[in-house]
Amino acid sequence: MDHKKQAEQILEAIGGKENLNAATHCVTRLRLALNDEGIVDDEKLNQIDAVKGSFSTNGQFQVVIGQGTVDKVYKELVALAGIGESSKEEVKEATKSKMNPLQRGIKTLADIFIPILPAIVTAGLLLGINNILTGPDIFFDGESLIDVYPQWEGIANMIFIIANTAFAFLPGLIGWSAVKRFGGNPLLGIVLGLALVHPDLLSAWSYGDAVEEGSVPVWNLFGLEIDKIGYQGQVLPVLVAAWVMTKIELFMQKRTPDAIQLLVVAPVALLVTGFLTFIFIGPVTFAIGNFITDGLVSIFDTFAALGGLIYGGLYGVMVITGMHHTFLAVDIQLIGSTDSTFLWPMLALSNIAQGSAALAIMLASKDEKLKGLSLSSWISAWLGVTEPALFGVNLRFKYPFVIAISSSAIAGLYIASQGVLANSIGVGGVPGIFSIVTEYWLDFIIGMVIVMVLPTVVTYFYAKRKRDV
Repeated sequence: MDHKKQAEQILEAIGGKENLNAATHCVTRLRLALNDEGIVDDEKLNQIDAVKGSFSTNGQFQVVIGQGTVDKVYKELVALAGIGESSKEEVKEATKSKMNPLQRGIKTLADIFIPILPAIVTAGLLLGINNILTGPDIFFDGESLIDVYPQWEGIANMIFIIANTAFAFLPGLIGWSAVKRFGGNPLLGIVLGLALVHPDLLSAWSYGDAVEEGSVPVWNLFGLEIDKIGYQGQVLPVLVAAWVMTKIELFMQKRTPDAIQLLVVAPVALLVTGFLTFIFIGPVTFAIGNFITDGLVSIFDTFAALGGLIYGGLYGVMVITGMHHTFLAVDIQLIGSTDSTFLWPMLALSNIAQGSAALAIMLASKDEKLKGLSLSSWISAWLGVTEPALFGVNLRFKYPFVIAISSSAIAGLYIASQGVLANSIGVGGVPGIFSIVTEYWLDFIIGMVIVMVLPTVVTYFYAKRKRDV
């Protein structure tokens, strides 16, 4: 492929170098800050060989190129445009003015949770392996693999320790990422987060039992009794604390002489935030987090099928707007509070549904480029990455997207009514089964069959009838 030629065609389709303010790229996509997205020639852009789709989100215009090729096209693009390479932060800054407050809030959550996602996904996959070793009725009736072969018990436990670390010390990960996002010292964020799960504190997972027994330990601060509890698996306490600490740190940096900053700024910011968190921020946000969790659990307990229908159907829509990042925090909160989540299984099925619709377009199409794009998009979506299928194929023809989210809604209705749970967040798509609690595997497989067969068959026959592929 002539990467320079592809870059020239892309630059022309987006309105020329005069319309390009800044550019960066991720693993598969060009991320562009354009002065006017209205002059982009979408039809010309999508006809370029290297382009697998395009979309606009959070003020950025993104062009799906594909892994391995995107960085080569990017280098040619910035050279032709004469703008120089930009960081992701610079492009985000260039597009910030185009976002409303809701978009900014969603973007902030995404900026915090996306950097720690690899650790969480890896933990989910490893916990899936542990599930296979320790789950009953997978290989033997009523027994697990380690029940029959006890020599594997040590291996299973070691895998669990390694996998569970990301969840056990989750506030440390969130603290690092949040403080970095807010503009403070990320190392202080790690210390703050780990302080909230210090071994000397009563574990948040034991708090309910301790309350019933009346054995909650307390600090006595000049007559004020403060519960001496940790915030394992909690999201809100460390998020708010990280924001407060960053504000204190930045405030003091501007007003403290350089010679004594190291001795004053970090210790005061960490100590003041720590006291505020254990006295006020922690208890309040802990209660809010539990209220949200209890509310969601109650809704799905009472209206499970309806909840599954709505969430299963709307997840694909939320991906378009970027709102799906918000629910990553909810998933983590659910796992931290209840050891499981009923939302993640529907996410995995939504991924598969989008891939199945792309597969149908591949089977129905006579266009070789579209067939190739649909093939790679189908495989990618079934492995948990839906952007190529979603933006490159399904939204382009509209009806595959509608059929996919409708199928996902039906599958969501079924698995929610059966109470399917995941005990970790792993890779979406087909590998998502390894995150599912083993006793629900059969129901999840039925959901997978729904989102594999229904979108493929319906999209295929509809595409043949329309003859537009």
